[in-house]
Amino acid sequence: MKKLFLLFIITISFLGCSKDSSSNRNPYLPDYPISLNINLNLPQYSNLRHPSTAVRVFGEALGARGLIIFNSGSGYMAYDVACPNHELKDCSTMELIGVSAECPCDGLKYLLFTGLSEGAAYPLKQYRIDIMGDVLRVYN
Repeated sequence: MKKLFLLFIITISFLGCSKDSSSNRNPYLPDYPISLNINLNLPQYSNLRHPSTAVRVFGEALGARGLIIFNSGSGYMAYDVACPNHELKDCSTMELIGVSAECPCDGLKYLLFTGLSEGAAYPLKQYRIDIMGDVLRVYN
């Protein structure tokens, strides 16, 4: 009986692990469902083919304030445009500045390669991206 119990515990431990177990929880930003396809052949997204470039995408059902799509040179990143370190308010839509996003509310700059900002409690809220030929699928 003890062996069966031990086997059960070990099995549960392994099933609970996944390679994508990083937490994306943020008390300031709700978890909105995201599902967007971006065609890199369209003119508004064509510069995403080049490393270290980013675009902001706005629209219905695209996070709290829209999305930032970034080409890091080794892959694509998708972040919410909303500032991650305070509640949503009028000034919480970030601006793109080169390879950073700056929050007008507090002046914090987040590096798009990592989503981090020095001294910030929370990183940028990140979404998943799948690459299907010339189309990026952004989702959570």
